[in-house]
Amino acid sequence: MSIKRIGGPKSGSGGQILPFSRATVANGFVFVSGQVGMDETGEIVQGGIVAQTRRTMDNIVAILAEAGCTLNDVVKANVWLDDTRDFAAFNRIYASYFNEDLPARSCVRSQIMIDAKVEIDVIAYKADA
Repeated sequence: MSIKRIGGPKSGSGGQILPFSRATVANGFVFVSGQVGMDETGEIVQGGIVAQTRRTMDNIVAILAEAGCTLNDVVKANVWLDDTRDFAAFNRIYASYFNEDLPARSCVRSQIMIDAKVEIDVIAYKADA
């Protein structure tokens, strides 16, 4: 089995080092770690669920690109929302990132470890990744 890590520890809010890889590639599968609406400075973007969902999806797109993948390669997404009232707005933004071939998805309400409205992880498949 071939395993490759994408990105090492990254700074989070307050400069805290986050102890995980942004993604792991194994036998064609790309496992992207849970992403939140964190900007390049490690801070959560302002603007509520819409802005945070966009930033979260943009972060996922960038990580997938590092692995040679796109959102078209995503086969499964797991979503955690901090507030069920955000579900409709989240779905609108999330759907705008995909074509009609949507990946399988789970979506639950859960308290998120940091002050974020949404967290998403994805699994992509590309035989030559």
